[in-house]
Amino acid sequence: MKKILKIILSLVLVLVLFVIGFVAYLSINEYYPKENEDIKITDKGEKSLKLGDSISLLTFNVGYCSLDKDHDFFMDGGKTVNTESKQNILDNVEGIKNIINRENPDVAFLQEVDKDSKRSYHVDQVKAFSDIYSDDSEAFATNFLCDYIPYPMPTIGKVNGGILTLNKYNATSATRIPLETSYKWPVRVCQLKRCLLVERVPIENSDKELVLINLHLEAYADEESKDIQTKVLADILKEEYKKGNYCIAGGDFNQSFSNVNPDLYPVKNTDYFEAELINEDYFGSDFSFVNDASTPTSRLLNEPYDEQSENTQYYVIDGFLVSSNIKVNSVKTLDEGFAYSDHNPVKMEVTLK
Repeated sequence: MKKILKIILSLVLVLVLFVIGFVAYLSINEYYPKENEDIKITDKGEKSLKLGDSISLLTFNVGYCSLDKDHDFFMDGGKTVNTESKQNILDNVEGIKNIINRENPDVAFLQEVDKDSKRSYHVDQVKAFSDIYSDDSEAFATNFLCDYIPYPMPTIGKVNGGILTLNKYNATSATRIPLETSYKWPVRVCQLKRCLLVERVPIENSDKELVLINLHLEAYADEESKDIQTKVLADILKEEYKKGNYCIAGGDFNQSFSNVNPDLYPVKNTDYFEAELINEDYFGSDFSFVNDASTPTSRLLNEPYDEQSENTQYYVIDGFLVSSNIKVNSVKTLDEGFAYSDHNPVKMEVTLK
């Protein structure tokens, strides 16, 4: 009996030491992004920009090409951790590429783009989408980098992903600006390190610039953390507008907007993700939120997509922010039926006044 007890205690000790060592390894290798990091712009867009020009933009959270209409996700009340095959990832990549090619925007803001992750079978989605704009500029900012995420089962594993801006204009710089998180150690080690990706495009015959901000704000953290990130975005935009620059921010806000009627897509189960109202007071009267609520921009991943299901939950959390020196000509949420992602893309056309 004593021998068996010693064996059990030895196994427990080995397990404890393994867990401690594993947590120590992840902590030592935790991704610590720089305060403001210059991002390499691959190639240069050929288009120049001047006042009076019209610009088309598309924002699309591609869900690391795994969260298509046939899948759910464990953090939203579903069961799936990782999609079942590499072919599924490749099919979604091609479907999303076809949408971007069809819409042919001057600027594309993409979120949840994987570069080298187990969850997406290590398909380099950054390269795949950048190939669409092979003669133009691409900039990628990492916001999720972890050697191994050990939960749930089967494990998520290695993650390397972020946000990608594709740009037909001649951007002169790209900067990764970090956003605060409320997550503490050790949970923080395996969480996103969210950021803004800021690009600058010179305006001909002017000392002004078009400032483009690709964003993916906090989803599951507390409301205070979301509020802090929103304020950082607002402060940057207001500072640029004071300089006389033209500002467009776009992406997945993970929050709803005051111009969207909440009765359109009511909350059906408060146990799941709820999109709080973004604090628009931070932005003042010089900025406007631009979205199209006639079609939802996102769905809850509590079950595979079923338009007829009473459990299907919709949101309007994707769109744009524009400064008052920009005229909005049109905005439309493209109804893709969540075929390749849990988000629908949103397209906007504007003119620099």
